[in-house]
Amino acid sequence: MILYGGIEHIYMNKNAGLARKQLERRLAPLRDMVLVAPPKGWIKAIRESLGMTARQLAARMGVVPSRVAAIEKAEITDATTLRTLRQAAAAMNCAFVYAFVPIEPLDEIVRERATQKAWEYVSRLDHSMRLENQALLKSDLDAEVPRAIDRILSGSLRGLWEEERDHYA
Repeated sequence: MILYGGIEHIYMNKNAGLARKQLERRLAPLRDMVLVAPPKGWIKAIRESLGMTARQLAARMGVVPSRVAAIEKAEITDATTLRTLRQAAAAMNCAFVYAFVPIEPLDEIVRERATQKAWEYVSRLDHSMRLENQALLKSDLDAEVPRAIDRILSGSLRGLWEEERDHYA
């Protein structure tokens, strides 16, 4: 897709922004949920709640009974796979739910990172201006931060997560 001049990055960024808002609407209700896994793990807790033995679950999963004990142990130690969790859930007539739930809204995460990058930029600018004996007033630097944030957010966000490298190390 080719658009004229610098409009392409704005168009692409607006689509990313709309996708982020749509995803945020889906994730927001999950952010407030407090869901703590049972001490013995979800598989064993659900299996026992259903009155299902390990042998019965094994039969439903198409594995040997000793495998169920291994799966339940692996779940507790975070050593299982998503595939295994899906299979166990399906064998117990459960839906397997897997999601990354941002601690704060996605737009806030992006804005906070843009603010951090803007301050890094302004600090480098201030440093280089001081080296050239052209120091800026603090009020000028403070006024530059919101402009830098706007520039960052109106462009591609791909560079937003790049870490600064120490060029002198």
